[in-house]
Parts: sequence; C-alpha cells; structure tokens
Amino acid sequence: DYKTALKEWQSLADQGNASAQYNLGVMYENGRGVLKDYKQAAKWYRKAADQGHTSAQYNLGLMYDNGRGVLKDYKQAAKWYRKAADQGHTSAQYNLGVMYENGRGVLKDYKQATKWYRKAADQGDADAQYNLGVMYENGEGVLKDDKQAVKWYRKAADQGDADAQYNLGWMYGKGRGVLKDYKQAVKWYQKAADQGYASAQHNLGFMYAYGEGVLKDLSKAKYWIKKAYENPSANS
Repeated sequence: DYKTALKEWQSLADQGNASAQYNLGVMYENGRGVLKDYKQAAKWYRKAADQGHTSAQYNLGLMYDNGRGVLKDYKQAAKWYRKAADQGHTSAQYNLGVMYENGRGVLKDYKQATKWYRKAADQGDADAQYNLGVMYENGEGVLKDDKQAVKWYRKAADQGDADAQYNLGWMYGKGRGVLKDYKQAVKWYQKAADQGYASAQHNLGFMYAYGEGVLKDLSKAKYWIKKAYENPSANS
C-alpha cells in the first residue's frame, strides 16, 4: 500500500528521519503512491544524504550522474559516490572507479580507479571484477599482470558476466596468464555466446571450423559465425 506508506514516511521525513527521507525519495523516483517527480526525489535524497544515509548518498550521486531532478554534474556525482563509497557501498565504489577511469568529475587517475574497483570487486561486484581484470591486462593503474587479469575475469565470469567470459576464453586461447587450453577457451566462449555476445559467437565458430578444443564441425562453425554476423551488437 504505497499511499499509506507515503503518508507515514512523509510524517517521519518531515521530522528529520533519514530512512524515511530516503524512502520518500525512492517513492518519488519510481512513482510509487505519488506521481513520479525526480526533483522531489533528489530533494529527499539530499536531506537523507546530508545525514550520512549511505544509499541516499549513492542515489543522489546517480541523480547528478544522469541529470535527473538536478542539472547533470559529474563533480557532484563523484562527491556523493565518494561519501557512499567511503561507507562501503559497493555500487558507489564501482561507479567512483568508473569516474576515475574516464576522468568524469575528477581528474583521470587509473590508480584511483583500480583502488575503487578492487574495493567493489572484493565485495563481489562482477562489473568491478571484470574492470579490475581489464586494468591488470592493460597495466593501467597497476603493473601489467595476466595472471591477476585471469583471476578477476574468472570471478566475474563465474557470476555470468559475458564480457568476462569472453575475455577469459581469449586468455585461454592465447595462453596468457594461464596455460594455453583450447577446451577451456571453447567453454568460456560458449557461455558468452549463449548470452548473445557477438565476438564470442565469432570465435566459437572458428574453434569449430579448425577443430580447436572441440571436434571439427563445419555446420556448427557456420551456425555460430552466422549468428555473430547477424548479431545487432556485432558492430556496436
């Protein structure tokens, strides 16, 4: 009963209750029990955020990041992400890492990006695990280390991250950070391909075409290569 909840939270929020202020922000952002209103959502998130409410700080960061209810402002987004990240909010840590990697709202700093990705990755965030793997593979913010790249790709891949599954397959196919193992390459390409990952479909097709890690099968090769070229994401 969103309308009843709204009345109760409004009363508490007006009295300065941070959790009620946050919940009120969620109601306005999603249009639950009230007309959707991003400005009101941002207003209530800010009140809760100013009291140190972690999720409100993160959500306010998102509002600034996306320009919803407030003017888009990457510096403000980074500010609020940092406040939430410092309190251990996983998604805020990941987003702050993205800000540092891309120089959005902060000076580009791969070391800081890696720092925040690692914090989120250690809490099990698959996107952060994948990005940390990329940082290790490319030697950005850390010393280049293919073994560490594989380690983090595997963690994300085990959670179903298609990008990580593809990259892990590629690492096995090239013998980077692991012993070259075409069967493992096929395994991970297959997982990503099944999720519609065009590059994985393409590579899987060629594994079948050349009989690498699987029995040579030209019909399967044709099937996967065709899927890759017809994939809408192939040229994205």
